[in-house]
Amino acid sequence: MVIDIKQKSTLIHQRVSVTFNYEVYFTQNLFELKNPTLAQVITADGETKPKKVVAVIDAGILQYQPELVKQLVAYTNFYAEILAIAAQPMIISGGEAAKNDRTLLEQIHELIEAAGLCRHSYLLAIGGGAVLDLVGYAAATAHRGIRLIRIPTTVLAQNDSGVGVKNGINAFGKKNFLGTFAPPYAVVNDSAFLTTLDDRDWRSGIAEAIKVALIKDANFFYFIHFHTVALVQRDMDTMQEIIYRCAQLHLEHIANSGDPFEMGSSRPLDFGHWAAHKLEHLTNYRLRHGEAVAIGIALDSTYSYLVGLLNYSDWQRILNTLSALGFTLYVPELADKLSQLEHPHCLFRGLTEFREHLGGELTLTLLQRIGKAIEVHEVDLFLYRKAISLLRELRVEF
Repeated sequence: MVIDIKQKSTLIHQRVSVTFNYEVYFTQNLFELKNPTLAQVITADGETKPKKVVAVIDAGILQYQPELVKQLVAYTNFYAEILAIAAQPMIISGGEAAKNDRTLLEQIHELIEAAGLCRHSYLLAIGGGAVLDLVGYAAATAHRGIRLIRIPTTVLAQNDSGVGVKNGINAFGKKNFLGTFAPPYAVVNDSAFLTTLDDRDWRSGIAEAIKVALIKDANFFYFIHFHTVALVQRDMDTMQEIIYRCAQLHLEHIANSGDPFEMGSSRPLDFGHWAAHKLEHLTNYRLRHGEAVAIGIALDSTYSYLVGLLNYSDWQRILNTLSALGFTLYVPELADKLSQLEHPHCLFRGLTEFREHLGGELTLTLLQRIGKAIEVHEVDLFLYRKAISLLRELRVEF
């Protein structure tokens, strides 16, 4: 067979731009009959007939709000001309276990099929970030996309994971190995859910606020820094300001970053996350996601200081802020097997997994100063070991 290398090829090139609206609502007591927010979200599509709705609910919420299912049913009955429950709400265990059990994904798909949902129906995801990720993945893959309404119930979910375009579950011991980029139809933040959180979950979500402040908005970081006492004392007004600003910064990034679906090798909103994701796995999820992120932020901030990017005072201010909020900045798993780079319990395996998740070159976000990020493509493992040693010296073990 002779191949003519001079033969010309042909090409059709067409650029397609897709526009989507992203609305985040802020309310209180969403399922009170006099609160029309959810009904208004659904009527915003301009279609007149009642829409089928199915809800998947984080079981953890029902410990504190046992009447939630009844309230949801009563709400849909009250607004029957707008929405109708097509099946009994599905209750699932929350936390990272929800993303580790792939049978749950199949069960949600079975619920969608049995309820006869179509692409103009609505799936309500009510819960913490892990449940939102799982249900979002199910919604994005049934009929190639059912309308998803996220109703985050934790600080972390309201200020970070609930406000984004990512959905996914864990597989092969790796965070979010299976997933999609699919924007929700809407996000509804109900501050009443936050009053039921324990102190650990209240604090955990603040780590993501610190993360986005450090890389995008110095004034926001200083707001958090100067309000640590109010946050520890669970001042709701302060927390609501933080959640609102986080939503603004996330949506601004999605709209204006030029790469909202991470087609390149950069994950700028994942500052501190390469270590955090690995630590969650290494601790068998003893660490909450936000707690692991706080350690990851401390580690990458310390490394930024050691390589000469971040000055001493900024580095200390970051660590002091995290500590003042009650975060632990060291766990033994940080230092385990550091000399054995291929060992599955070596933290530095997280760098490889971080790169593989994107399929491109290693790209880490570090800090030049508070509010100013920089991307690097190489790291010095000796200095990362030194950073871990510095955190160990400061440790209050989890």
